[in-house]
Amino acid sequence: MTSHSSQTSYTLIKNGTLITASDTFTADILIQDEKIALIGQDLDIPDAKTIDAAGKLIMPGGVDPHVHLDLPMFGTVSSDDHYTGHKAAAFGGTTTVMDFVPQDAPDLLMNVTAWREKADPKAAIDFGFHMNITQFNAEIAAQIPDLVSAGITTLKVFTAYNGRLRLDDGEIFQVLRIAKEHGMLTMLHAENGDVIETLVAEALAAGHTSPEWHARTRPAWGAVDAVLRGAALAAQAGAPLYVVHMNTAGGVDMLQYARERGLPIMGETTPPYLFFTVDDLCRPDGAKWICSPPMRSQADNARLWEALGEGLIQTVGTDHCPFFYDGATPILYEGEEIAIPGKELGAGDFTKIPNGLPGVEDRLPVLWTEGVGTGRLTPNQFVALTSTNPAKIFGLYPRKGALVPGADADIVIWDADRELTYGAAHAHHRTDYNLYEGWKLKGYPEKVFLRGNLIVDGDVWLGKAGMGQFLKREPGAETI
Repeated sequence: MTSHSSQTSYTLIKNGTLITASDTFTADILIQDEKIALIGQDLDIPDAKTIDAAGKLIMPGGVDPHVHLDLPMFGTVSSDDHYTGHKAAAFGGTTTVMDFVPQDAPDLLMNVTAWREKADPKAAIDFGFHMNITQFNAEIAAQIPDLVSAGITTLKVFTAYNGRLRLDDGEIFQVLRIAKEHGMLTMLHAENGDVIETLVAEALAAGHTSPEWHARTRPAWGAVDAVLRGAALAAQAGAPLYVVHMNTAGGVDMLQYARERGLPIMGETTPPYLFFTVDDLCRPDGAKWICSPPMRSQADNARLWEALGEGLIQTVGTDHCPFFYDGATPILYEGEEIAIPGKELGAGDFTKIPNGLPGVEDRLPVLWTEGVGTGRLTPNQFVALTSTNPAKIFGLYPRKGALVPGADADIVIWDADRELTYGAAHAHHRTDYNLYEGWKLKGYPEKVFLRGNLIVDGDVWLGKAGMGQFLKREPGAETI
């Protein structure tokens, strides 16, 4: 390798401990342009830029299967767009995110084009799309297979948000059958919309308007019911199913029931459901914790941790959908003042509080500290849950989520000994609060590479808008 084109660049990461979903070993990694070229012992590449990672861990870049960027809601918009959200993800060690395309226009591919036009110029890391199916008829059914040619192989359906996003069971069953026929995967938001509508109306009529009523009008049993119902519909359609943002012990029990019977049903949770409860919504600033589905109980937290440790839940995403807590007061972002209307819109009425939380940057450091650091997860499980499993489920493996020759050189050099006090001042989300304010974390990304390009170097941002690539996915991805 002493003579090669001047256009080819080599980076050699030496002496690190590689952590994959299955193995832990010491090795060097050679990056050639955007790919991992070689993994081996004592590599000596004279022309390569060399980084000494002795004492550090080397992991594949995180894959977040669930984010909402630049999403209109309740008269405002989520405060991270496809640049700011990608930048925050990168600082947290995530190099791939999966966003959702709303079904605003009757033509599905028109919606995809519109979302690409928003995302492509801003994208700072690699990204893919899921397609929401929130209206269904024969014309939509005929269009769904066209999504595959656009590189979209996943469909999201809802059992809540009556009159806005929800499909009925017969429609969900038809979506599942179409997805099965074309090698696609259906994703399910599992709550009981009918019960929610009734309880919300009763709460407002009784004058119950504070944030905790968001959780009290969305009972946990609705999720239990909807997970089992979704699994039953999938079983009858002969199709795989992926249940997003699981937050209840009973929902986990239903997932277990389905999987024990051989059904290809998979589950995702997010970090807030591992730590927070309805008690947080009772705080004076309880609006900060409003998302759907809502926070539950400590027993639910504990069962979700068990499910992660047992491999019953396959992925940890974030459902990142941030809003300002006080959108009337600007923050400084990249040297400019910015304020976006946020959760203050629901002061005095929980139904008007934008639903969503920041989290895309928090995911890996918080889960490492509270999962690996406490012994609840092994480092290998951590990589599986946050990178390898989502890459496999969503048709990106081994290009993403893997440390193997030929994979994209999406690499995180992780300092397992770094200690810091976390919070909004440290995080890079474009919002004015952080759920983990004041938390003591141990373990944090030191350098982050996107396809061989160093985009995060300590606290320095080297990425830029437009360098992220849209990931066209193939049908027939793995069910795990």
